Amino acid sequence: MTIHFLPFAAGFTWKELLLGGENWGFLPETMLRTLIMFIVIFVSLRLLGKRGVKQLSIFELVVIISLGSAAGDPMFYKEVGILPAFIVFVMIVGLYSLIVYFIGKHKGFENLVEGKPICLIQNGSFSIDNFSKEALGADEFFAELRIKGISQLGQVEQAIEESSGEISVFFYADDEVKPGLPILPDSLKDWQQPITVTDYYACIFCGYTKELSPTPLAICPACQKNKWVKASHKKRIT
Repeated sequence: MTIHFLPFAAGFTWKELLLGGENWGFLPETMLRTLIMFIVIFVSLRLLGKRGVKQLSIFELVVIISLGSAAGDPMFYKEVGILPAFIVFVMIVGLYSLIVYFIGKHKGFENLVEGKPICLIQNGSFSIDNFSKEALGADEFFAELRIKGISQLGQVEQAIEESSGEISVFFYADDEVKPGLPILPDSLKDWQQPITVTDYYACIFCGYTKELSPTPLAICPACQKNKWVKASHKKRIT
């Protein structure tokens, strides 16, 4: 018995290979779909914030997702033609090149696409307005600082969230470390009000630190909250 190997299944046509189940008129629609989905993915990830795409810029992640989707469907679905997927690739690469060009030319456009660094701690206290804009919980942030060997905020001159989502920290020298908000686990549970002993205290909401004398009610001048913990005087151990 002779077995004949056919290079293609019966009924093969080049139109089906290139376009799947679509017509040539679908190609302009493919371009429009690509542009719309590129924008939708970008806006969605931008709203998620930097922490959701840590170590990759939002723009880079949009390109990766778009290319992955464009490559995957034609591999698995017969009705998805190769040519529309190829156009998607060309569109994405073209958009990438165009956006990179404008990023290099306009700083404002770069900030819009990539985001910009934001200072979260300044002189041992939270930059409240900046911190509230970021999708970042205090516990998660404290964990990041502890990984860097920080036990209290008075050790930190500045902490900056980079556009990649990474936290950059600049420290005070040991002889300049101030009393600050302790950030070890469970250190904020034993907050005090009223204040019964003269000591340095830190506001558990913003990290503002000052010496307080006994008083029935102490209001933080930075954030107007009234919960305090004893400030830590520990220096950073490296």
